[in-house]
Amino acid sequence: MFKNRIDAAQQLAQALEPYRNTQPLVLGIARGAVPMAATIAAMLHTDWDVLLAKKLGAPANPEFAIGAIDESGWLYRSQISNQFEVDVGYLLEQKSQQMALMANRRAQYDAIAPQVMRTGRTVIVVDDGLATGATMMAALHGLRQQGALKIICAVPIGSKQSLALARSVADEVICLSVPAEFFSVSQGYSEFEQVQDSQVLDLLSSKVQPD
Repeated sequence: MFKNRIDAAQQLAQALEPYRNTQPLVLGIARGAVPMAATIAAMLHTDWDVLLAKKLGAPANPEFAIGAIDESGWLYRSQISNQFEVDVGYLLEQKSQQMALMANRRAQYDAIAPQVMRTGRTVIVVDDGLATGATMMAALHGLRQQGALKIICAVPIGSKQSLALARSVADEVICLSVPAEFFSVSQGYSEFEQVQDSQVLDLLSSKVQPD
């Protein structure tokens, strides 16, 4: 069990040590993985940025991901979505809402620290864990479209099913813990408090060097 996200990030950084000399770009999926990305990048002496991707919730259960979308508009629909009788109209409505939210956040983030280009880079995508894997799938596919040279998915904990999905897209998947019985990402942490927008903004501000 990890003490918290920072502890998990420090352990992931050790597993990612072979990539230190490649100067990878570390991307943290907002918001939970942003402090993790900053920690890993500091340990690998490289740069980091925020990756925006949002899950699409089931009609009767918004917390259950039936798919996800990244900020470029690439939509991933999970196989389990068929159990919820989700029509195209519902997905398009959810897509529109989440795209608007991500556009607002990106504008807010870019006003502090402009987005780092992904094209031609070795990219390490970090999340605090993989449950359904939907958000990670949208993130990975989006990075392919943006021209990332090599994509590594790095998580502290994940289910066997979600890791198999990630391996179908990423060049490499690094996961420190794969429980035989997976219930939720939080089961791998002693402390799992929600990351606030203010924390993300503070971390982005710390990237900006004064003139």
